[in-house]
Amino acid sequence: MSSDTSSAQAIGSVEGVSLYDADNPAPYIEAPRKRTGKTPRSTRGNFEMAAWLFMRLSGIVLVVLVIGHLLIQLVLDGGVSKVGFAFVAGRWASPFWQVWDLLMLWLAMLHGANGLRTVINDYAERANTRLWLKGLLYTATVFTILLGTLVIFTFDPNIR
Repeated sequence: MSSDTSSAQAIGSVEGVSLYDADNPAPYIEAPRKRTGKTPRSTRGNFEMAAWLFMRLSGIVLVVLVIGHLLIQLVLDGGVSKVGFAFVAGRWASPFWQVWDLLMLWLAMLHGANGLRTVINDYAERANTRLWLKGLLYTATVFTILLGTLVIFTFDPNIR
């Protein structure tokens, strides 16, 4: 083989496309996520962008809420040994603590459900499997949020 530059020739091909051509000696690299006939077209617009943004913002708010909760409940109020029914009843008598715990519940559940929805979309290969897993996820999320909200706002410290 000669060492001059005029001898740039195709030394291989991928699906009929030369790996090298005379005008551009750089190798041809296929696009990493080439759309195929099986790839579904998204009709949901910017839902994934909103979900991505929600994960970032809710994560920041959750860090503040959880660290604040831990500092106030466990460090400043005397630790785990003081947490009991009367402690919770006293906290939930205040609308501030009701809203604080409600925000933690809602954000944690929605943040976790959104993350698990992404995992299901990534790893469940069949559409039917994705449908059932996400249906189960959404049902559990709604049930937990509704039940937790009900408990926070209807908590009665005078149980007999």
